Amino acid sequence: MTKFQLLLALLLLAPQHAFAQKEKPPNVVVIVADDLGWNDVGFHGGDIDTPSLDELAAEGTELQRFYTTPICSPTRAALMTGRDPMRLGVAYGVIFPWDNIGVHPDEHFMPESFSAAGYQTAIIGKWHLGHAQMTYHPNNRGFELFYGHLHTEVGFYPPFANQGGKDFQRNGVSIDDEGYETFLLAKEAVRFIRERDPSKPFFLYMPFIAPHTPLDAPDDLQEKYRDINTELAPARAKQTDDTRRISKLIGMESARPIYAAVVDAMDQAIGKVLNALDEEGITDETIVLFFSDNGGAAYSVGGADNAPLRGGKGETFEGGIRVVAVIRWPGHIPPDTEMTDIMTVMDVFPTLADAAGIKALNQRSFDGHSVWPAIADGIRMPRQKLVYFASETPIYGQFNLTAFNDKWKLVQEVQQNQLETTVTNYLFRIEDDPNEHNNLAQSFPQVVQNLSDKIRDWRGLYPISGTRSQLAPPPGWRAPKDWATYPIPLEDLQDVSAPGMAPDKRTERILDFQHGDRGRLTYDCTPTWWLGGLCIKED
Repeated sequence: MTKFQLLLALLLLAPQHAFAQKEKPPNVVVIVADDLGWNDVGFHGGDIDTPSLDELAAEGTELQRFYTTPICSPTRAALMTGRDPMRLGVAYGVIFPWDNIGVHPDEHFMPESFSAAGYQTAIIGKWHLGHAQMTYHPNNRGFELFYGHLHTEVGFYPPFANQGGKDFQRNGVSIDDEGYETFLLAKEAVRFIRERDPSKPFFLYMPFIAPHTPLDAPDDLQEKYRDINTELAPARAKQTDDTRRISKLIGMESARPIYAAVVDAMDQAIGKVLNALDEEGITDETIVLFFSDNGGAAYSVGGADNAPLRGGKGETFEGGIRVVAVIRWPGHIPPDTEMTDIMTVMDVFPTLADAAGIKALNQRSFDGHSVWPAIADGIRMPRQKLVYFASETPIYGQFNLTAFNDKWKLVQEVQQNQLETTVTNYLFRIEDDPNEHNNLAQSFPQVVQNLSDKIRDWRGLYPISGTRSQLAPPPGWRAPKDWATYPIPLEDLQDVSAPGMAPDKRTERILDFQHGDRGRLTYDCTPTWWLGGLCIKED
């Protein structure tokens, strides 16, 4: 055999993919709604027009069992890190304007990995993950562009403010853009897409404030939904249904019409972003993931509808944590399909990194995992490991907790008063009873006890200074006139995290042990039974 014949034979035998041109990494767009109800999209049979979201569902895969935490900041913390908010100290409550907490700067954020892989990165919308120090600011968490608000509830029309302080910025500098907030975010997202460097992929995170309260919408949309049905099915959760009942008794107008108008406007804004992808010819090169940060705000002033799911925002019934979610990537994800395996918000970071073929650079272990094989190839990925969520919102000392997998789900309502704690248990075979009608707690007490013990151990991971449901500021606290000026600059901060009151690490570990299951003094530590409850640092 001549050298030429030998070379030809080797070429023919070699794997073809070794010579194929490497596929260009996909763009990634993550769109998050704020308090959207399960029954408030067209493809779930809702009575609000959502053609853009319906299009995403028709062209992609609906994530039928996508779970988030019951409230805002914990979901966003889990999304950005792939980690359990209980470890992060952002689980029981949101980050309020008077809080100085954020996600630990040592935690690795998703856009940091995408940026390291050559992506252009932007957040356009609501942050809500820390504002007291620049260490918590989006521009120091992997985002090259930040256009939007540090807080929530800034209103839909100017002046965009929280607690009276102006809250609208571009990369740390206040701006005075005028218009309807939802449409402003769409305009900026379209600008980013059109003015991007086309030689590099981009990662765009677009968290709307819609349809969060306080609700407002353009006049034409308010008129469109003036006569929408306001007699919603019961939520079958005491806290939510009580608010509806009381509002009717005192003659309050239903929030449903204005809520519907806000959702319609959000869908229009999403349509503008999807159209921009079409016009740029990059739809087939772009992963688009959409989901709500928690279940719909089904209480009286919220206006959302989660039927037939039980409960709503703040609660750990399905209506509070199982949310509308779709993902599209033409040519890679089958259209008009459903994935019925459990996926959580903690799975998003590892899943998107897997889909895009980039290396996740986190040093601490993910609590989520990639479900890309289930999305792209339909490979079943049963969830044996328990998923946990919690909320203390809105009532201080009143906790909503859950632990679940494919088979069982335990919901606990824990009410702490000055001299007693009351625990109410609800146990469901969640795969057979997804709408949570049949409480089996009395029939399976051992299952309840087992899951209760696991929830208690899980709660013991919480940093003792983590978020709580502190709805009022400290006495006398004042908001800044401009929130863009509020974060302490990096150059005015010390180089390392504060050590706390313990004089040394050894004393800190002893104090941590003494806290038991009340929470953690040492950050990111898991107590170990073989060391008598001592905490091993997970660096």
